[in-house]
Amino acid sequence: MREDQGISLPQLPNEIVKNARKTRLDAFAVALEGWRRGLKLKWYTRDSEYFKDMIIFGVNPPGRLFSLSSETRTHYFFRTRGDKVTNRAVEIGSEKDDTKEWLEKAGVPVPLGKGFQEDATDEEIIEYSKTLAYPLVLKPTNASLGNGVITNINSDEQFKKAINYVRNDLGYPEVVVEQHVEGKEYRVYVIEDQVIAAYNRVPANVIGDGVHTIEELIDLKNIERKKNARLNSCLIEMDVEILDFIQTSGYSLESIPKKGEVLYLRQKTNVSSGGDPIDVTDTMPEEYKQIAIDAIKAIPGLFHGGVDIIVNENRTLAAPAVVIELNPTAQIGGILYPLKGKARNIPGAIIDYYFPETKGIDTDQSKVYFDLPTVLEPLENRSAIEVEVSPAPMGDLYTRRFIVTGTVQRHSYHKWLKKQALDRNLHGFVKNMFFDEIEIVVAGTDKSAISEFKKLINKYPQNSKVNDIVEEKWEEPVTIGFEIAEKYNTSSIKSVQHALRKMDKDVKHMTKQKNRIEKDNKHIERSTSWKFTRPLRKVGGVLKGK
Repeated sequence: MREDQGISLPQLPNEIVKNARKTRLDAFAVALEGWRRGLKLKWYTRDSEYFKDMIIFGVNPPGRLFSLSSETRTHYFFRTRGDKVTNRAVEIGSEKDDTKEWLEKAGVPVPLGKGFQEDATDEEIIEYSKTLAYPLVLKPTNASLGNGVITNINSDEQFKKAINYVRNDLGYPEVVVEQHVEGKEYRVYVIEDQVIAAYNRVPANVIGDGVHTIEELIDLKNIERKKNARLNSCLIEMDVEILDFIQTSGYSLESIPKKGEVLYLRQKTNVSSGGDPIDVTDTMPEEYKQIAIDAIKAIPGLFHGGVDIIVNENRTLAAPAVVIELNPTAQIGGILYPLKGKARNIPGAIIDYYFPETKGIDTDQSKVYFDLPTVLEPLENRSAIEVEVSPAPMGDLYTRRFIVTGTVQRHSYHKWLKKQALDRNLHGFVKNMFFDEIEIVVAGTDKSAISEFKKLINKYPQNSKVNDIVEEKWEEPVTIGFEIAEKYNTSSIKSVQHALRKMDKDVKHMTKQKNRIEKDNKHIERSTSWKFTRPLRKVGGVLKGK
């Protein structure tokens, strides 16, 4: 691992969360933490009666709602937000103009600005913008993931274009106009009066090495992001914004930046648009943390959530930092898998808050988990509206791997092994290997049950002969239940099928990228900057001809 590479939580390695991407990662991390502590876990569709009084949004496909229960209480969750957070708090937090009003009333520093309702005319908004000094920011009141946010607007003409783009092209009639604050942007996660985590959100960027072009550097950066459990679904996608940003900086995709030169590709800092999450929990000044805490306290019923702040580096304002947004249902993947720094255990802090009686139960080295797609399948195909996850094995977990050789690849033998494992409350899998070998992994809290299972491996009464059993310690994660990983020895066929599917996917991706670049090029050719530089390009062409 590189020195500057982020350190994830030991209980959430990539292997465990590989099937929980984007917002599913948030819900899975919290649910898994509670489940491992012995809480009863249920998942629901969005139309479940248990969530009729809880504001939810963006649940597609279903199955991201869940409850955790102890002997004395039950709490319901939508992603990272539990039922202690009131609907009113969610409504305030989802409307940026309402958020600004509540924060201002509580004395929490915010950028100077104002919100406008749908019935406000463009002229009204433009007239108000003239009362503020440039640069300005225009953003929808109820969008997420940075959608429609236009920053660093520096002229009347740019502001008019931004109004038309956000209100008409994107269809966000309710907007907020405010002053642009220059400085680093942070996401701070707060539970009541405690900062659990903080990370710097750096806009999508590449660092020159003096060898590779900007396009190649983006590809190399995406290779690194694919290794990260959160960033693998947030690659740097080539689009109009990036192409314009590169061109405005005086470069092209074929330019080769100097070694160590940082080239930013966007204004937006969102991780979802290619931004880098950098952990700063231990180094963030206390005055910034206090502003985030005060912001959470300013909203009645908002006991935990994300606070987005910008540090006022040029100090044109009296406050050291300003709050630009609140997130009652904050995504936490960026701090669970930071690009640099240490992961922070927000799931553990959330479960501590809702189930304080479970504090102290050690899950740091836990390797047992449930497979999320398997659990959610009945909800996805609408054959059920709720499912309960089998209880987690509590106590010290013993794991063993057996390599068994002989006539052992029959499916009937594997079914028999599965029954023996489940009868002894063991978890794991059996999988065909090469030729006459199989791999068996078992895990459980009863060491004697594993020893008993090993003795039974060569006791199958029908048409199987065991020649040798090699026992090893198993260090990898184990899912609950017992899986027969392959029915037949078809690994070579499956490898070919996998390669063909990957080739087909790559061709589709390349075609899509080609069409997008052609569309982006047409957009650039129609842009004002392209038209203005046409004479210069003609002169350049003449000089090249000479």
